[in-house]
Amino acid sequence: MTTNTMTAVPVRLDFDAHAPIFARAMNHLDHAATKQLDSAGIDHGLRELLRLRVSQLNGCAYCVDMHSKNARAVGEAQIRLDAVPVWRETPFFSVGERAALAFAEAMVAMADSHVPSSEFEALAEHYGADEIAALVALVVTVSAWNAIGVSTRAWTPGSYEL
Repeated sequence: MTTNTMTAVPVRLDFDAHAPIFARAMNHLDHAATKQLDSAGIDHGLRELLRLRVSQLNGCAYCVDMHSKNARAVGEAQIRLDAVPVWRETPFFSVGERAALAFAEAMVAMADSHVPSSEFEALAEHYGADEIAALVALVVTVSAWNAIGVSTRAWTPGSYEL
């Protein structure tokens, strides 16, 4: 019989305590990205799906936990959240959501793919320039948070509360 035991993942660096100026700047960046998303009228569910997918790709356990909880809080169905890693193989996402997910994935993999024109063009079929700019701001911001979380293990996975 197997028992489930949790393994502690130690914090490497209390980033907020040791880089308080930058931590505040990150919070300002996050608020600016949110305002841009609001201004562009980007759906809250799509925002959380993209935040979740980017965090999955970047391997940030704390962020995956946080964005899963936030997505449920804005009404995302569990079946869609479970399918985010395999969104291409499921019927649960609209064509526009698929374009946004593909574009976000291309941004995360930009060192390898340089964000192909085909991904941008597919996104532009469903979103205008202001919306695309807001989505870029979202992916950039989440990726920055992910870089802090993954490199420093500053936040304990599972500890996020709404």
